[in-house]
Parts: sequence; C-alpha cells; structure tokens
Amino acid sequence: MAAIASAEPAPAYPHLFSPLDLGFTTLRNRVLMGSMHTGLEDRASDFPKLAAYFAERAAGGVGLIVTGGFSPNMMGWLAPFGSKLSWPWEARKHRQVTGAVHAHGAKICLQLLHAGRYAYHPLQVAPSRIKSPINPFTPRALTGFGVERTISAYASAAKLARDGGYDGVEIMGSEGYLINQFLSARTNRRNDCWGGTLEKRMRFATEIVRRVREACGPDFIIVYRLSMLELVPDGSSWDEIVTQAKAIEAAGATILNTGIGWHEARVPTIATSVPRAAFAGVTAKLRPEVKLPLVATNRINMPDVAEGILASGGADLVSMARPLLADPEWPNKARAGRADRINTCIACNQACLDHVFEQKKASCLVNPRACAETELIYKRAATPKRIAVVGAGPAGLACATVAAERGHRVTLFDASHRIGGQFNIAKTIPGKEEFHETLRYFEHKLRDTGVEVRLSTTADAESLKGFDEVVLATGIVPRTVRFPGSDHARVVGYLDVLGGRVKPGAKVAIVGAGGIGFDVAEWLVHHPLVDAGVLDVAPTSVDDTHATPALDPQRWMAEWGVDPTFSSPGGLRKPEPEAPAREVWLLQRSPGKPGAKLGKTTGWIHRATLKAKQVTMLGGVEYLGVDDTGFRIRVDGQEQTLPVDHVVVCAGQEPRRDLHEALKAQGVHAHLIGGADIAAELDAKRAIDQGSRLAASL
Repeated sequence: MAAIASAEPAPAYPHLFSPLDLGFTTLRNRVLMGSMHTGLEDRASDFPKLAAYFAERAAGGVGLIVTGGFSPNMMGWLAPFGSKLSWPWEARKHRQVTGAVHAHGAKICLQLLHAGRYAYHPLQVAPSRIKSPINPFTPRALTGFGVERTISAYASAAKLARDGGYDGVEIMGSEGYLINQFLSARTNRRNDCWGGTLEKRMRFATEIVRRVREACGPDFIIVYRLSMLELVPDGSSWDEIVTQAKAIEAAGATILNTGIGWHEARVPTIATSVPRAAFAGVTAKLRPEVKLPLVATNRINMPDVAEGILASGGADLVSMARPLLADPEWPNKARAGRADRINTCIACNQACLDHVFEQKKASCLVNPRACAETELIYKRAATPKRIAVVGAGPAGLACATVAAERGHRVTLFDASHRIGGQFNIAKTIPGKEEFHETLRYFEHKLRDTGVEVRLSTTADAESLKGFDEVVLATGIVPRTVRFPGSDHARVVGYLDVLGGRVKPGAKVAIVGAGGIGFDVAEWLVHHPLVDAGVLDVAPTSVDDTHATPALDPQRWMAEWGVDPTFSSPGGLRKPEPEAPAREVWLLQRSPGKPGAKLGKTTGWIHRATLKAKQVTMLGGVEYLGVDDTGFRIRVDGQEQTLPVDHVVVCAGQEPRRDLHEALKAQGVHAHLIGGADIAAELDAKRAIDQGSRLAASL
C-alpha cells in the first residue's frame, strides 16, 4: 500500500520545527520568543498595540512567546508605575493579548520579574542592603515577613496570569534581579532561613516555584530562567548552578531557560560583537544533569545556528527575542526554506534596548514596524505611482522596497556598483559583521518586490523627469576640517582607510571620537599591518573578510575573560586581549570622556575594547599641526608630538544635496531622507525608519 503523502512539506530545519510534548500540552515547534521589555507593557492604553505586536509574531510561526517582565508587586517595579500584575482588574486587560496570540496557534507565558535592587525607584527592596553599582538607589533589606509576602505575591500574580488567559509564566531568576540576588552570596548577606548556606539562599526561588505550581495546578507552564553563567566576581560555581537547577526541577518547573550575565557584569552578552551562540555551551553542559527541557539563548539569530544547537543535543528549545523583533515571520520563512529572506537581527541594540533604558518605546533598527504595528501600516496604494529613489544606502533601500511592496513602480539609482551605501563600510568594522545580513536581506527584497535597480548610474535632473515622486537618499560627504598641516600627506579621511585606498602605518591618530572614530579605531587595532601608503587607484572592493574575535567564540572568550568550561565562580577568568595591530590615539576637541555619547547599552563595550587594546583616548585636545615629525597637540596646557604615520579625520559628515539643488532649480520637489536629510553620525536607525515611513505615506 502506498504511503499517504503528508499534507505539509517537511520543514527545512527538522529539529527546530518538531513539536515539543510537555505532557499536559504541546508546543508546535522549538522556537521560543524570549522576554523583552518594549514599553507597551506599562500602560493599559497600549495593550491593543501589545496585542498586535505579539499577534504578528504568533502568526509568523513562533511556538511559545514570553512577554516582557511584569512585577508581582509595587516594590518590584522596574520603574515607577511600570508593568505590574497584582490585582484582578489588571488581569482582565491581558485577555486581548492572550486571545490575539491563541488565535494564531501559539502559546504565551507572562514573565514575572521583581527588579530587586535593580528597580529604579526609592521603594526598592533586596535580600540585603547592598547597593547596585548601576543604580543610584540603595535597597531596603526585606524582613522575614516581607520575604513571605513577596513569595505570596508571585503565586498570586501567576494565578492572575492564568485568569488572564496565559498558558504559563516565566519566573525571572537570572540577570541579577531579585531572585538571583537571593541566590548569590555576593548580594545575600542574611543570617536567617533565607541566607547563609546555598540551601537557604535557594529557598526563596524554590518556594516561589512550588507555590506557583500549587496556585496554578499541574497543567500550567512554569518556565524558570536560571542564571547559568553570571559573569560577575564571586558568582555561583558550576556545582552550585547544578544544585539550583535540580532544586527548581523538584519544585515543579516545566522548562528551564538559560540566563546569561548580570546587568552589572562587565562582559557583553548580546551585542553584535558577541559571536553567534557563544553561550550555548553552558546550556549543553547542564543538559545531562536535569530531565526538564532546556532553552539555549543569546545571539541565536539564524535558523542554521538554532538547528545546529538542537541537532547536537545541546538544548530542547532556542530563545530569540530581538530576532523576532527584526522579523516576525522568522519561523515561517525558516520552515519554508527561505532563510535568505529573513531580516536578520544585527544585535545593534540601538532601537530596542537603548530605547527601553531611555524610557522610550522599543523598536528595531532594521524593522521600524516593531512595536508600531498599529500605526506603520504598508497599505496597498490606491493609485500606483512612478517613484525614483536615488541612493541605495539603508534609507533608500527601505524606501524603495516599502514603496514597491505597496504597489508603486519604483526605480532605484546608485552610482556604486553595489547596494548598501555606508553599510558597505560599516560591515568591515570588527564586531559589525552582522551588517552583511542586512544587505543580503535587501538584495532579495528588491527582487521580490520588483524594484528596478540601476547600479553604476549617476542620476541627474534630466534622468529623473517623468517620475511622480523623487526621493533623494544620496547620503553624506565627510566634513572637511582645517587645522595646521591638515593638507599634509599623512592626513587622510576615514573613507580612504576603510575603503582600502590608504594602508595606515603602525602609529595612527584619529581626529574625532564619535561613533565613526571608535569604529575606525576598532578597525585599526584589529586589521593586520601591511605596507603603509596611498594606493595608485581605489580597489574595486573592500576587504571585509578579516577574521576577528566576533567570529570566533574561543578568541572572544579569551579577550573578555570568560571561562570556556563555565566552571569557575561566575564563569570568569583573567582576560587575555590579543595584541593590537597598531598604536592608536583617539582624540576629540571637546573636553570630557571620549565616547560619552555612544549607545547607552553598547558604548561601554566600545570603550572597554579600545582600552584593552591600549588605545590612548584623550578629550579637550587642541590640534597644533601635522608635519614630517608627527602630530603636535596640546592637552591640559601641555604640548606633545605624537609620532604618527597617519592622522585619520573622522570629524563628522555633511548632507550630499547637490542633486537636490539641481531639481529645485527645475521646480521639482524631492523628498530628502537619511544622510541627505540629516548627516548625524550615519544614523541607520533614523534612516531606515524615515525611508519606511515616507514610503508608507506616498
């Protein structure tokens, strides 16, 4: 008898898309959308937006969603009047969220998160009165009665979550929040039944899990996020982590999720410079110790990476938060074998975590619709237009593809032989290799939406006649700066270096310590030294294949002092930075610390990296002149000569608007977007958002 053909083709990644039977319920695949605070959780009026946000990810094929954190009581607020679930009327509004997710076949858990000493308000509490290094407030130590009341608050909040339609809860026991503070001897100095020995420090966590299970019954998912790698001094040892995991399992958890690092840790964990799946090994190490399904997490952004972890037996599920912010259709595309169409998370943090820490609504640099699903809608155009977009950088690519997706007839012009604009420069920076993925996505998106692409074509006013709309995304030109000797042969622009026209020598000074200056410094300390000088002609392509620690987990762990065996307390060891390729000075005219205006959640990483590479960073510098002896400067009234081979100017940019002036002279109105509009530090977040919103309005 012939076998009956399956109604649905086999998924491209079989382990990733196999169901997971939890006994009382089944997850349709192994994709868990990890918790991430968006800012929509904090106000009841935003819950329709939150429902639309999660619904789009559920429709995109995710198996299990975990919400942003909700505190079980007021003391646990992340910030005043933040997300909380402690009253019945608060639970009712959640039904619009859970109903929207269930309508698309996914399951959803509410994360219960008590901030403890990370709470940004004076009501904060902790196991002991020990101030966090990243918080101005000092916590009040919970009394014994306060501990019992907090445990009851967790159980009550979980019961309310069930009433609100959730399939379960995730109990946040990692990242240095309250439960983690009880578990760790570095933050728990109590001498009662909640502190002292490991068994007493664990009791708070196990009691929470036990009472949540008791309150919600056997058919309720309890995900426990266990801090498996703390990355802080005097952190838990591996034996203590295994003991904790077994105790949580015995208390009634359903799934163990992996927590990596505390917020005060001085090791990056989710930035783009962290190698993909760098921490998956710690989950794999725990797997033989417990019977519960385990979740691997952090920097898993593409299906082949996720499939590899599951196929090797390293975990039972993979958690992705920001990758599903970047592309809600990630699971559906992966299952259909269309991974090349995924809009990959580049882990820049600029629109997600930076926004959240600035008390703004989260979004995504590569997907400005994230958390704006109800307002940024790409409706089919009632009357298709002929639209010219000049410039194939991030702004132009976003504008062209959104406009074409809406049904407009779009022609994209660029003088270069390839798309990408400044992204082709950015992707050469060590630690920004993920930028390749964005350009790969747009290459396919241009074809899929039917954009006519004219590369190696310089558009002029004459060639733009006949279009209904003209959009100028022509980018920037580096700003010219003048100081004595700025015309010396040693003085070059950053595009000369990153574009390959100049091979910098062994000693280099950088003028300008903004984002571009830091990027150039990263490039200089990582790229091997070759014969210095200026090439006769510009190369036809940029060498962007140089291997850096961001592509090698072992080298990266050595650089940052992470124990690759995950056995030492906190998972730390002595950092062993690789020697810098060059001696570099990073200079800025304005006083103060260079890099102070870099990203809120990533700036410290860039500063720490350059410090480890022995880069001299100086503020308040007066540039006295460049000559054959080097670069003369004055700092704090003291003159010195830097014996440099080259001075690289990274002093900002100006909008490129020459075509705009020509069009205006002919009475043609053109829209300016991206760097052509505002040339501030090559802001790709603003450029893609601006291009997308303009296209949605045309």
